[in-house]
Amino acid sequence: MILSENILLSNYTTINLGGKAKYFIECDNSESIISVLKFAGKNNLKLQIISGGSNIVFSDNGFDGIVVKINIKGLNYTDDKNYVNIVSGAGENWDDFVKYCIENNLSGVECLSGIPGSVGATPVQNVGAYGQEVKEIIESVTAVDRKTFEIVIFKNSECDFDYRNSRFKEKDKDRFIITSVNFKFIKNREPEIKYPELNKIINASTGLNESRNLKDKLYKIRLAVLNLRKKKSMVIDSDDLNSRSCGSFFTNPVLNKTEFNNFIKKAKIHNLNAPFFENENLFKIPAGWLIENSGFKKGYKYKGVGISENHSLALVNYNGTTKDLLALASGIENNVYEKFGLKLSKEPVIIP
Repeated sequence: MILSENILLSNYTTINLGGKAKYFIECDNSESIISVLKFAGKNNLKLQIISGGSNIVFSDNGFDGIVVKINIKGLNYTDDKNYVNIVSGAGENWDDFVKYCIENNLSGVECLSGIPGSVGATPVQNVGAYGQEVKEIIESVTAVDRKTFEIVIFKNSECDFDYRNSRFKEKDKDRFIITSVNFKFIKNREPEIKYPELNKIINASTGLNESRNLKDKLYKIRLAVLNLRKKKSMVIDSDDLNSRSCGSFFTNPVLNKTEFNNFIKKAKIHNLNAPFFENENLFKIPAGWLIENSGFKKGYKYKGVGISENHSLALVNYNGTTKDLLALASGIENNVYEKFGLKLSKEPVIIP
């Protein structure tokens, strides 16, 4: 086991923030992960897991311990009569995985095109976009138990998936290190467009209904999603400073009926008609709308950071610091709470 020293963490995150890690190592199998875990325990060292670096923010002071980058690769494709299973290494690039699925005529991830990061990170916050969530296709998740050093497998029902949440994010935070994900697809399943904005674009421009070939349909949906994300600077692009972010920095608040009624009353005090999405008597409020109507517009800048010019949910690093970013995030949270009585939750993992 070879540990690198004083590695600049900003080079390993999409938002390009963070100081140096005392130690850094890449692991490409479960055995090497277990070895690092034992070494960290024996030497009383803190340990932090990263993979694609798209959903994590490190302190300007760096990390006084071991940062472990999960780099487990490999795709195992199994074809059954009615289903296809693909077991993907946690270190596989997510968007490459999406392309692989489309190439193999498998629907269920096409609306998740362009999302940065790795496959292993997707179950943690039940990654979703444009009407799709990974919980819909995950069969099981394999992980290393940081306490027992055992390999454990969680069925979908054991992952406690919820909106941008799972047992790996909250109940068992920092307990398990995901090494692979088993996805299950229904063969020859026609794509379903659930998101109104995407459906409108597809119907207007792609000629989706004219396509008889499933792969062609999936590629058209992927292209429409990528175009949407690019317009919002939500696809990583070195030529687009607005994409130097963690994607959505806040999740959309989900309210019960009482909370929703109280929120609507507060909005009406300000003569605002709030948009919302209702599902099973729960009400999802767009966090971007809350941010913009609390006084923070697209393009707002604070020191070396700001709000994306193209998406009010993305906080961008132009040439700033983590301290600046968190100060901006705190200001947004305070304004939203004061005006609407709602607490925003950060989506990225913040490492102090």
